[in-house]
Amino acid sequence: MAKLSLKVVVAGRTYPLSVDESEEQRVQKAAADINKAIKLLQDNYAVKDMQDLLAMTALQLASKPNSGKSEGIDDSVLKEIENNLKSLSDDLD
Repeated sequence: MAKLSLKVVVAGRTYPLSVDESEEQRVQKAAADINKAIKLLQDNYAVKDMQDLLAMTALQLASKPNSGKSEGIDDSVLKEIENNLKSLSDDLD
């Protein structure tokens, strides 16, 4: 899969990333979600420190339902990864 160079802005800072083309939209959406959550926190609370806002945003996004399951990866892919890891573990034993 071809790699794509992106520059995403999170909390006012630009981060260069290399992602697979298939992940571009997911990464852009994640950055947008983070920035939206930060903006909501800034508007609703008297928190000005960006590190505090990022920590609060991380807690919010990580505690959302479905955050324990990787979006965009179906169960068959996860099962294949699990089987490959088991095979590697067996080879090492």
